Amino acid sequence: MNVLDELTNAIDVICDADPAQLADRETIQALHRQLERLDAATTRATSAFEAAGTWEADGARSAAAWVATRCRVPVTAARRRLRLGRALRHMENAEAAWLAGDIDAARVAALADARTPVSAACFERDETLLVEQAARLSHRHFARALAYWLQRADPDGVEDGARAEHAARRLHLSQSFGGGWVLDGTFDPIGGAVLHRTLAGIEHELFEADWAEARARVGAGVCAADLVRAPAQRRADAAVEMARRARAVPPGARLPEPLFTVFVGYETFAGRICELAEGTVVTPGSLVGWLEDGWVERVVFDGPDRVRNLGSRRRIFTGATRRSVEVRDRECFHEFCDIPAADCQIDHVQPYSAGGLTVDGNGRAACGYHNRLRHRRP
Repeated sequence: MNVLDELTNAIDVICDADPAQLADRETIQALHRQLERLDAATTRATSAFEAAGTWEADGARSAAAWVATRCRVPVTAARRRLRLGRALRHMENAEAAWLAGDIDAARVAALADARTPVSAACFERDETLLVEQAARLSHRHFARALAYWLQRADPDGVEDGARAEHAARRLHLSQSFGGGWVLDGTFDPIGGAVLHRTLAGIEHELFEADWAEARARVGAGVCAADLVRAPAQRRADAAVEMARRARAVPPGARLPEPLFTVFVGYETFAGRICELAEGTVVTPGSLVGWLEDGWVERVVFDGPDRVRNLGSRRRIFTGATRRSVEVRDRECFHEFCDIPAADCQIDHVQPYSAGGLTVDGNGRAACGYHNRLRHRRP
């Protein structure tokens, strides 16, 4: 029996098993690990198949065309696998980690994209560190760390990319034959964040109104299905409301201004940080156009000028005390959550009712769900 027969038999056993027997946390984690190992082995073998050129005997124009036809996958997926396989030839540590199931295809692809002709030398030097971070961090946090690494390895390249992304911004609003309107657009990270924050705020107002109406109509057992508008409908109405409010602003009125938070001493012990409030990494050059109208606040870590706790006898985190927790935590404390701290509640680690003080050392960012979960299941 060859190795492929053994693999087929093993997979047959898993497929024939009762799903309920595989539905515990350890088994799910193990299954995903083995799935990544198989994906890595398949990618490596497919790359070797391309290099061997045996696909030419069937008249295929490329290895990707052969794989797409014979394996019945989209040609884009075949090209992506082959491109990743070629990249693995220059990423020995990443290949080993993928074959071991320590990292997944998405992280390997991110590493491959970060290895450019300019950053290749730095990548070879730092590959062990980058792979270790890929295996340890969540995908969101790893993408953030990799973006900062690339800013140091190829600062000119990332600035060029940021300028190209800004230049590619577009918005189309066209009327259909039936009289409706179709909106489609692409924004750079900063412009998109400004639009998202404003639209999300208005949408939340509409949600609160919908929820109050549903509660009055249905009673205490109200749920999302009882709301008169679906989320997409609320967003559309929020966009219209945003336009109405913009028309109501008098000419020359003071517009909202960006806030830049400078972390003094943060880089010393935690690394570089240059990102938006929701965690999107941006290049320093992309901020230049916003500096003239912006405000700057300074947050000093572990120094005599650090943010002081205000109102330690108060029940609620407000003002500088809340802000100090936001800039320190940056997102929800729970390992399964990455909601930005600005959208979180700031609550006590030691409950206020148990004598906990309202100070930044006893506060942490928690989204509404995990804050409520904490009180239901301490």
